[in-house]
Amino acid sequence: MAPNVLGNTILLAEACIEQEDNNNNASIGTQQYKSKSFLNVAPKPAPVTEELKPKDATKAAIASRERRYHHVYVWRNIIAFIYLHLGFLYGSYLLVTSAKWSTFFFALALGSCGALGITAGAHRLWSHRAYKAKWPLRLFLMLAQTLAFQNSVYEWVRDHRVHHKFTDTDADPHNATRGFFFSHIGWLMVKKHPDVKARGRAVDMSDLEQDGIVMFQKRYYALLMPLFCFVLPTFLAYYYLDETFSNAWYVVAIFRYVLSLNATWLVNSAAHIWGTKPYDRNISPTNNTFVAIAAYGEGWHNYHHVFPWDYKTSELGTYSTNFTTAAIDFFARIGWAYDLKSVSDELIRKRVLRTGDGTHQYNEQELQARMVDYVNQLDHESEQAVWGWDDKDMNEQDRQDATVRNKAD
Repeated sequence: MAPNVLGNTILLAEACIEQEDNNNNASIGTQQYKSKSFLNVAPKPAPVTEELKPKDATKAAIASRERRYHHVYVWRNIIAFIYLHLGFLYGSYLLVTSAKWSTFFFALALGSCGALGITAGAHRLWSHRAYKAKWPLRLFLMLAQTLAFQNSVYEWVRDHRVHHKFTDTDADPHNATRGFFFSHIGWLMVKKHPDVKARGRAVDMSDLEQDGIVMFQKRYYALLMPLFCFVLPTFLAYYYLDETFSNAWYVVAIFRYVLSLNATWLVNSAAHIWGTKPYDRNISPTNNTFVAIAAYGEGWHNYHHVFPWDYKTSELGTYSTNFTTAAIDFFARIGWAYDLKSVSDELIRKRVLRTGDGTHQYNEQELQARMVDYVNQLDHESEQAVWGWDDKDMNEQDRQDATVRNKAD
């Protein structure tokens, strides 16, 4: 039986859109945490007067950490995610059994548009100001970001700027130190940590507040999101592709949406756990090729956290693992994107050699260059060549470090 598309859309919108609290300006008093079920931070334990044994200290540290992360579950989100992922599995089944090829390509095209709305729009343009865009491109990216349904541009940018400023702390919305599941999807299943709210109130959002397109979306997001993410994709596939309602809903709407969600979440989870750190070995973000391909170029995360103002989010010159850069370059050629910011090779090289983990090609090149310089600059006269042990030019340190066996006296 065909699903009630409008009814399902309204339920998903109601379940997944949390009412905004005036840009997180609500009071964060202790009593309000209890009444509104905000994520609590337990009071600090009483000072310990006795000296703890190492094993006891470890247990105390674990207990303290558990108290810090007191989860308050958002059940409407949990239920929505369960339905969405079950719908994704059913959509996958329909995709290979009954859906038309045109339906698959339509879902792929919509997914790509939604991805650009996140990567080129909410991320590189609005979060990091890595380039500038004229109003036709900003309008397209706003609509594409609405299609992707990952909260409004304003909320997305606010959380992402906080993530960069306070990575891997309690103020990080998807703190990777709390595990893969939390940083991937779990952070959306619980109330935000109070530190996230506090830092979110303090982050500068004045540039977005002056962008009429962003503020228009923010004002009407509850209407725009269901229309662009669920209703129109389903209707267009059903009406113009002569697809069934079930295939249109579960393939074009649900399958496409959930796939794009998980691709984005991999940047928060996998790209903070697995990969290399060619630019800064002291931070958790990594370069992960698989995530780069899945997330349209957002997987070069170690580079991105070191140089967040680079519109390419990577050093690589290939489009095959960075589709978003190709799209921005295209818009630049037609005059819609401009002031594309990037990092000089010399600055990259200096950072790699200073803080990288040794996996960058510059490390190997530097080692080879030093070896060549050493060989080319050998000067036996300047090294005070000696003829033997009793030569007066022999270095005294060499004499002291020498091993003399079977001494006669």
